Order: sequence, then C-alpha cells, then structure tokens
Amino acid sequence: MNGLVIKNTGSWYQVKCDDGALVACKIKGNFRLKGIRSTNPVAVGDRVQIEIATEGSAYITHIEDRRNYIVRKASNLSKLSHILAANLDQVLLIITINHPETNTIFIDRFLATSEAYRVPAVLLFNKTDLYDEWETNYMKALVNLYEGIGYPCLCISAIDPDSVREARKMLQGKVSLVSGNSGVGKSTFINAIFPELALRTESISEHNNKGTHTTTFSEMFELPEGGYLIDTPGIKGFGTVGMKAAEIAHYFREIFNVSPNCRFNNCTHIHEPGCAVREAVELHKISESRYTSYVNILEDCDEGKYRE
Repeated sequence: MNGLVIKNTGSWYQVKCDDGALVACKIKGNFRLKGIRSTNPVAVGDRVQIEIATEGSAYITHIEDRRNYIVRKASNLSKLSHILAANLDQVLLIITINHPETNTIFIDRFLATSEAYRVPAVLLFNKTDLYDEWETNYMKALVNLYEGIGYPCLCISAIDPDSVREARKMLQGKVSLVSGNSGVGKSTFINAIFPELALRTESISEHNNKGTHTTTFSEMFELPEGGYLIDTPGIKGFGTVGMKAAEIAHYFREIFNVSPNCRFNNCTHIHEPGCAVREAVELHKISESRYTSYVNILEDCDEGKYRE
C-alpha cells in the first residue's frame, strides 16, 4: 500500500493511504536513508510504501525519492541531522521582533538552509499588534531588507482575522511548512487557520522573554481549499548541517551575485584583497547583518560544529 506520512510522534507514524485510510505504522529495525544521517529517517511529507503484518501491525518498508526537504542540526547530536519535513512547496518562517525576539542570525541560518535544500521561503512577521513605534520601524526595515533580497514578506497578527486571511491565500494548493523560534505564535497562527484543532498555546516567559515548546511532534493538516500545512515543534536554535565552507556564499543570494567580481575565484570574503563582497558591505550594498550571519555559518564549518 502507498501513502503519505501525515504525523510523526518519534515512535510511530500516521500514514494516509491513497484510499483515504489512516494507518499507524512503525519502521523496521535499523531503517536508514542512503547518504543522510538523521534522527528521523522518515519525515512528515514523505511518500511511503507500507505493509500490514499478519498480527495487524503496520510497517513502513520504503520511502519514495524526495524532491526536497528541510533539515537542521539535531539537538545535542552534532553529527546527526533532524529532518523537519519533506516534499515541500514552501516554508513559512514566523518571526517576532519582540515577545520573543527572533535574531537575524537565526533568520539567515534558516534562509541559507532553505536555499541549500531548494525550498522557497516566505517570512511572516507576527505579533504586529504588540509592537511599539521603534519595534514597528525595525520590522519595516527588516521587511525592506529581505524583500530587497527577494524573499516575500507579510506582516500579520495571528489574532487578527483579516491579516490571517491574507496569509491563508499563500497556502492554497501548496504543501507549506510552518517553523520558527519557540513562542513566536506558530500554534496561534495554525489555530487561526484551523479553529477546530484548538492547539495548545503558552504565554511568553516574563523572566527571559522566550517561548516554551507547545508542539511536541510534527503533523500536517489538509486545507479544505487544497494544500497542506505542516506544524513542527518550535526551534530554540538553528544549526546548519552539511554545508561546506566553499558553498556558504551560494546560499546568500546577494553575496553570490557580487562574488564573481572578487579578485580571486576562491575568495572566502573574509581577508582576501580585492574582495567585492566586503567592499559592498562597506558601501552598504550588502547588509552588515547578513554578512555577519555569513561569517557566523562559515565559522561553524571551520570549527566542525555541525559537520563530520
């Protein structure tokens, strides 16, 4: 039987078979994907084949080739990755300027990963109803920065039906992953799209202005108008995986566009003379925050933090 993995709790998987049946499955023994060292060899969004055993148990026996996926460093396991979801049309990164703050290094790590794994990214700036004048202006500056690079941005309040309605138009007919830091309002946003789910939400800690995990497993929900929305646990940090130092610049669009003008073909954009990228940063043609994020990921590669 063939089907789609729509839920992953870590110990079992719910598969929606092509005939509409929902089957709880496990994976047999040492099930591993070629070339991917992952904590979860099967991910939400995977197309799979399953077998029903004689005693009634069901097992996933084969994963069809993925057209893409989003992966991050597994928590506390530097040599393993964690696949957030597979076979995506887009990823929606929910960002908050405050309550809690999403820093630009987190945003840029996520965007670099979406570039590396060929998943289009959209930035949703949430909680606009909570921002003071300075925070609103900073949000507008970030929108201007990322739209200038080529990433679609939308400013919303997940408790405002009109702004959620605008965001919902972006979901129609697509498989969309929703991700972001813990506490940015992911569950509130999904509740606004699917009120019947009543996902649990938590308030932000007054002590450290950070969120807490309310979603504990990955699940995808089907939209009545077509498409799926995938919910995943909130992320406190985003470790890049499997990126070679020479590739990092390819995942920063504006750096990649300028780099052919560097004096050296193998310029790292750190210390070489005649570096067009550093010159563009000095002339404010490339954002200093983006360049800082590039250097930050490059340092991870040099130190072997997230790669074998």
